Amino acid sequence: MSQEMQHISDPVAIDAQALALLRQDQPEQAEALLRVALSSGSGPITMWKKLFHALREQGRLDEARQVLEMIVQTVPGDAASRFDLAELALLQGDFERGWREYRFRYKMEHSFMLGRRVQGPRWEGQAIPGKTLLIHDEQGYGDTFQFLRMVAWARQRSGARVVLQVAAPCHRLAARAAGHDQIIVEGSLPPPFDYHCELMSLPLALGLQLSDLPGAMPYLAADPARVDTWRQRLADLPRPLVGLVWAGRPSHANDARRSLALAELAPLARPGISFLGLQKGPAAEQAAQAAPSMAFSSLSADIQDFDDTAAILSLLDVLVSVDSSPVHLAGAMGCPAWVMLPFLPDWRWLMQRHDSPWYPSLRLFRQPARGQWQPVLQAIGNELERLRGA
Repeated sequence: MSQEMQHISDPVAIDAQALALLRQDQPEQAEALLRVALSSGSGPITMWKKLFHALREQGRLDEARQVLEMIVQTVPGDAASRFDLAELALLQGDFERGWREYRFRYKMEHSFMLGRRVQGPRWEGQAIPGKTLLIHDEQGYGDTFQFLRMVAWARQRSGARVVLQVAAPCHRLAARAAGHDQIIVEGSLPPPFDYHCELMSLPLALGLQLSDLPGAMPYLAADPARVDTWRQRLADLPRPLVGLVWAGRPSHANDARRSLALAELAPLARPGISFLGLQKGPAAEQAAQAAPSMAFSSLSADIQDFDDTAAILSLLDVLVSVDSSPVHLAGAMGCPAWVMLPFLPDWRWLMQRHDSPWYPSLRLFRQPARGQWQPVLQAIGNELERLRGA
């Protein structure tokens, strides 16, 4: 047997090589390797999983889903594959299957401790008049902003008294939204309740379909006092005012592909446009690296919370941002935003379309291929020219 054939017949070696290729962002090569190893139609589940990832990274979602459906059917207790199926189905707009599989998000080894252990039955969408329903947020701030619209729907469907629990940075914004009878901060003791539901389990309980979106818009609003403060602060800057957010949360699984460096936004520079940095977190330190040709001011140090961000968004001509929580806040407020998306985006942005069913005020600018930001920046630059001339 040749050395090559010995290698092909060694599933452990093939699996390791495929993993290395995927980590090097070479899904085409990983697929080619795995296709040979799995040509008989059988093989270790670990290799089939890597074939799924190789196909998904290339944007071949139908093929990827066929592989993933086979894996889930073979190993129905594999929570990680069930969650992958949830995200893939949602990305394809298959909400019915997606929300059903999304229940597995806290059953994986690395996510088990993130789930909140709430005593009491989970609300499943039934009418519970006279009862108290605790709805609690989870995951990131953008998720909270996106799904707050559903609190009012849950109250209408359940007929219950709704207590909403949210993280402190979202509290003031959520307090001004409709749909809850009481709002409390995460970490505080809730009042007695009969049922509970995670904010991101509401779509499953309510049977959310794409046709149900976006619902009443906008559903979040800025604090008028903060708006007045920021209006005075920004009054002397020439318009149009364009907000910039160039990086998402560093701990996000896809952050390396969805985030940019501020210096990479240099092609957006246009005379007569004021660019305002709304970036928070470690990437805010890049403010000094803005292109000299860009009239750039960083507001990061003066943004104390999301109420400041909301006020600024209400005053901008447009926000230009990667996939980030300010994008969701802008969308929830009905403020214009142009979103720069990687070739394979987060599930909520779906595929191919340039609008968002979740947020009518958003426009989506997508990479045509993996890693290609230049066409995205060129398209946004053209839109900025139109905005400047308007």
